[in-house]
Amino acid sequence: MAKVVEDPEAVAAAAASLDAGEKPAPLVLRNAVRHLLGVLAKRAPGRTVEVRVPPYGAVQVIEGPRHTRGTPPNVVETDPETWVALGTGRKSWAEVVAAGKVSASGSRADLSEWLPLV
Repeated sequence: MAKVVEDPEAVAAAAASLDAGEKPAPLVLRNAVRHLLGVLAKRAPGRTVEVRVPPYGAVQVIEGPRHTRGTPPNVVETDPETWVALGTGRKSWAEVVAAGKVSASGSRADLSEWLPLV
């Protein structure tokens, strides 16, 4: 699992870059992703759903049946830029799922209840 980073400034900087049509600097994007994953983990504690944002991190969240080995039955995976857009409310869960920007498998893999994060 990713090391959680407390860096709300990185989230703001990454979002500003994306709003300007630019790619955020790698360190800024990494810290923004890890910050947002940490916020999600605090808001939706548990181990039922694994949220993956390669290459920067993953967390297990949401209460329910605990997963301990192998690939969890509920997995959400997306790219870093999409995760920042979701976490900051620039894109909705339905919008990114419909666009194929997020892979969500399992009956508990809908994160719309917890988004946006900031």
